[in-house]
Amino acid sequence: MTIIALTLSLCFVLFAVVLSRSFKLGLEKDVLIATLRATIQLLIIGYVLNFIFGLEQLWVVGLFLLLMITVASLNVSKKGKSVPYMTIKVFITLVIVEIVTQALLLGFNIIPATARYIIPISGMIIGNSMILGSLLVTRLRSEVTLRQREIILLLSLGGTPRQAIMPVLKSAVRSSMIPTIDGQKTLGLVQLPGMMTGQIIAGADPITAVRFQLLIVFTTMTSAIITSILLSLFIAPSLFNKQQQLQTEPLESSS
Repeated sequence: MTIIALTLSLCFVLFAVVLSRSFKLGLEKDVLIATLRATIQLLIIGYVLNFIFGLEQLWVVGLFLLLMITVASLNVSKKGKSVPYMTIKVFITLVIVEIVTQALLLGFNIIPATARYIIPISGMIIGNSMILGSLLVTRLRSEVTLRQREIILLLSLGGTPRQAIMPVLKSAVRSSMIPTIDGQKTLGLVQLPGMMTGQIIAGADPITAVRFQLLIVFTTMTSAIITSILLSLFIAPSLFNKQQQLQTEPLESSS
């Protein structure tokens, strides 16, 4: 793609701004900021990845993955600012997810142990887990609010905090998984994933591209479930005080 073609593609952004202004949505500033940030960040990361791929040093890859996980953790923690050690809980969750998925991918020799494979696949896994984490916290906040009386009743009848909160956690996990499951059900019918489409545009054999995309589908599904379950279990104790009473402040006061 030439610079001229890329510049012309900004017409889509302009169209979005015009629509926002026409319908008085107030999204013009957000659209422009998102466009500017995406452009700058992708240009920078392009040069950074080119440098890392040239080094082929696993310790550099590890540092880059930790940076990705840290940024993702900070983003998810905004949804539960008042939850004690929220950023650390999200960080540990994402580290576990990354270790499990990469251990399987590298342990079974599914992908080579090179930066060119590890970083892009990890980016998709961490990004998907970040979105799932945000959805989970949002959904958990709603579930606790709606089922507050049910939780208090179970506690008053002698139930433990774990017994009282477990149905809520299960419901939140299921709800947060819906977009991932529904999206993967329609792969190839409604949407063609970016990785597969990019490979085909670059001239790769469609069957080869499909194989790589299936690898991403399988890993993101597993990472999504692990993320939702682990993060919900990490957050659950924060919903109760030392007297085993429900306290909803950590979730209610989050943005």
